[in-house]
Amino acid sequence: MRKIMPYANAKTAFILFLISVLLSLRMPVMAMPIDPAATSDDVRVLLEKSLSVVEIDREIETIKQQQKVLEQSMKLAQDELKKQENDIEAKRNDAGKVLRAYYMGERDMLYAALLSSKSWTTFFSIIDYIDIIISKDKHTLHSYIDQYRRMQESYRELEDRETELAGVEQRLLQQRERVLALEAQLEDELQGRTDADRIRLLMEELTRSWEEEGLAKVQEYFQALASAMQKLPGWISDNKDMLDNQGFQYTITVSEAELNDFLQEQDERFKHFSFQFLDGSVTAYGNKDGMEITVTGHYTVEDEPVNGIMFHVDKLIYNGFSLPDTTRRSLEEEFDLGFYPQLILSFLKAKDVEATDGKLTIKLSISL
Repeated sequence: MRKIMPYANAKTAFILFLISVLLSLRMPVMAMPIDPAATSDDVRVLLEKSLSVVEIDREIETIKQQQKVLEQSMKLAQDELKKQENDIEAKRNDAGKVLRAYYMGERDMLYAALLSSKSWTTFFSIIDYIDIIISKDKHTLHSYIDQYRRMQESYRELEDRETELAGVEQRLLQQRERVLALEAQLEDELQGRTDADRIRLLMEELTRSWEEEGLAKVQEYFQALASAMQKLPGWISDNKDMLDNQGFQYTITVSEAELNDFLQEQDERFKHFSFQFLDGSVTAYGNKDGMEITVTGHYTVEDEPVNGIMFHVDKLIYNGFSLPDTTRRSLEEEFDLGFYPQLILSFLKAKDVEATDGKLTIKLSISL
């Protein structure tokens, strides 16, 4: 005869059944790809904020590493400076003795002996002796002066490091305050939402996708673009029709199609990317394996550290979601996407750059 399940066991079984049903309903949410087009504006904003938190946290870790390196560098500089201070004390005493000897007339007896010498042999022997003493005195004084100058330079370097460290610590404080404020804002906005759990799962999925795939892919494309930009001056030199000169003025004109062809020749990854010049901006868009990346920026002429056309990232979008300024800045700092005219002709200098109507126009002058 079949036993009847006690009430407690039946209740436990029912609860477990409900949990399994709920889990089966929630699991697909984690696995679902996030479609920005199907995401409401308010949810999109929340997801972008969560992505900003992740990236600002990454920036904070980078700043911490910079801080650590600077602190170690300062410790070494302080130890070296202490050693120099100890070393220079002995040289200062020696230099003081030399100066006192001249000031008190202690070297006068040598010249008196020279004038009172009774033979040429004695005369030249005293001259040799004077020369040895003077050479030694000069070496002592110069050694002290050189050591003093090196110590002064070490002081200045230490001050520079202290200033740099103060700037890094300020950046760290600002980013910590920023991420805390953003996290508090996210929590406030999620409070009371009936779909808060679902949004948190979407945040986790977006973070996982960016950290495991997106970031590496974006860095990969930036590295490929930086490598291609190094070859751009040589490519322009081989295509003289892009370089026009009127007297002392030179102009480089590159069309979207020409740049895209050049980049695809350099790296097959750019077959999935296209560049567009419009209204002062440069936009690169790519879509491969379900991953979309859009980079929008602009060029400026800069003279430091060398003259060139420098690229600045104004907007970076990953799968429809904008990334924060910290990510854009770190990519700018890590990858050099600049164009340097002097690599075409050593006497050329960039004066102006303009992106419009499908063309990039760079105006150059002769650097005297």
